[in-house]
Amino acid sequence: MESKPTCREASVVEPEETTEKDSTFDRRRRIIGAICGPLCALLVWITPIEGLTPEAHKLLAIMTLVALWWISEPIPIPVTSLVGPTLCVVCNVVKMKEAFAAFANPMIFLFMGGFIIAKAMMVNGLDKRIAYGIISMKWVGDSPRRIFLAIGLACMLCSGWISNTATAAMMFPIALGLLEAIREMLAANGRTIHLRTYKYATGLMLMTAYACSIGGVLTPIGTPPNIIMLGFLSELSDIHISFFQWMVWGLVAMVIYFIIAYVVLSRMFPSDVEHIAGAQDFIRSKVKELGHWTTAQKNTLIAFLVAVILWVTPGFLNIFLGHDSEVLTTYNRLFPEAIAAMIGALLLFFLPADAKWSRMTLSWQEAVAGVEWGTLLLFGGGLAMGGMMYATGLSGWIGDQIIGMMGGNPSELLLVAVFCVMSLLLSELTSHTAATNMIGPLAIGAAVSAGFSPVPVAVGVALSASLGFMLPVSTPPNAIVYASGYIPITKMIKTGVYIDFIGIAAVTLPIVLYLVELIL
Repeated sequence: MESKPTCREASVVEPEETTEKDSTFDRRRRIIGAICGPLCALLVWITPIEGLTPEAHKLLAIMTLVALWWISEPIPIPVTSLVGPTLCVVCNVVKMKEAFAAFANPMIFLFMGGFIIAKAMMVNGLDKRIAYGIISMKWVGDSPRRIFLAIGLACMLCSGWISNTATAAMMFPIALGLLEAIREMLAANGRTIHLRTYKYATGLMLMTAYACSIGGVLTPIGTPPNIIMLGFLSELSDIHISFFQWMVWGLVAMVIYFIIAYVVLSRMFPSDVEHIAGAQDFIRSKVKELGHWTTAQKNTLIAFLVAVILWVTPGFLNIFLGHDSEVLTTYNRLFPEAIAAMIGALLLFFLPADAKWSRMTLSWQEAVAGVEWGTLLLFGGGLAMGGMMYATGLSGWIGDQIIGMMGGNPSELLLVAVFCVMSLLLSELTSHTAATNMIGPLAIGAAVSAGFSPVPVAVGVALSASLGFMLPVSTPPNAIVYASGYIPITKMIKTGVYIDFIGIAAVTLPIVLYLVELIL
């Protein structure tokens, strides 16, 4: 006799059906984008536009193609990022050296160093040790509300330093294990539940995804939109924002975003039990599996702390010695953020993982596998296109058009709010990295045209791009937890709408309009 599928086995059915629907939608989107992208670009090319130089006009046509292909993805997004600069050379917009110079931007090496350090944390198990260390604390116990909070904190703090996607992939099975402990505990007490319809299961899955995205705003390397907007500020406006400055804004944003998400999710998806028998045993067994600290884990922690100390030292030197200090100037010249990242990453290849020196903390093969080359290409392509928009005057022209549509003299609040919402909505439908590449130059150009500092709107765009909580396709963490089958799409949309717009109104706008200018 066939046995009835378990709850976990049954949960596989819905994601497979959903994946088929998603793949049909994606296929149509790619076909439409492949056709409409070149047609729209050609239409822009042949349409006379006053106020644009020939180079800016051709660049606008190329940007139209690139933007549509970033959204529709008929070819991989990183490849599209190479198509743009290549077409700019072929169409004589700029020379090759200028078109591809952005791919050697120091910000790329900052990101690369962060990727390598994050990979070492994953390979050597430091990330799991940190995550289990948080959820095994005594204050967590077996309370569902505290477990809910601890899972969120672990996701949030880890994703501030390593990939949001990697953090979600790591925390997802931990959350599933805790839910299984709940199911078994209730079954032992004579109550049968189906996790796909259990409110607390939905809330815990959503917390896992949302906290991973929220944690990314903490540091410049936490998520691509942060580093992209810092790169645009440097390239287009010659404004340098330090690692420490970003962390001040990011910490405030992260904490308040998390509080909003926790309140919304805990109220919408409360637990119906006071204690989860077996939860502590599950967590304790997982901590025991980690064993004692290994030499590789200690070395990885040392390399990570060296990078962090080098990143935040300028902020403290600025506080205690002043921004005109010769010590600070010398330090910034010798240890800029990218060099700090590379020092931390390179240490991993010098610190032996055992007494025999038979292997180092990280191998080259592991490091190469840990670098998200596609993200680096997308970042470089975005910087290249943004730099060319500025050099040809296209960004200024687009900024003037946007300001004109706002009545010619918009307030800074309106300007920032419009671009924050644009960044949020576009991030819901496509890669937040691609969305930031598209919105970033326009936001900075519009701010400069209106006579405002470009820093608040740039920070606003980056923070808003991380608030993609409404759809499974919005962020990889959303997609990962949605595959559990425990999250009805209507619930994700509803909670996403609440957190997205409360976050922009209560956090993003106040931070970028007041805290950013205060720190600057």
